[in-house]
Amino acid sequence: MRLRLTLVVLGLATPGLAQTPIAEMICGAHDEIVTRLTKGQRATLVGMGVRGPDAVMEIWQAADGDWTLVQSYANGQSCILAMGSDWADLGVPAEG
Repeated sequence: MRLRLTLVVLGLATPGLAQTPIAEMICGAHDEIVTRLTKGQRATLVGMGVRGPDAVMEIWQAADGDWTLVQSYANGQSCILAMGSDWADLGVPAEG
């Protein structure tokens, strides 16, 4: 009985594994990642921002609403960090 209770408590305390369409990071030369996104996914770059002195984050969106988060490094490498669906462009908030 004690072993069963311990297993139940451990099961509740351990978060479930998140289901994700990307099981591991996909990395490669930036040009290869861009080709994969533009030709394979028909995605376009819709946003980007500096993450640090050596990295830029990019959001790529396909016409069907699928999106891909890419981190690009100064050394020419890029990694796909996340993918999803139903991207909504909220626009830039008005000043004032």
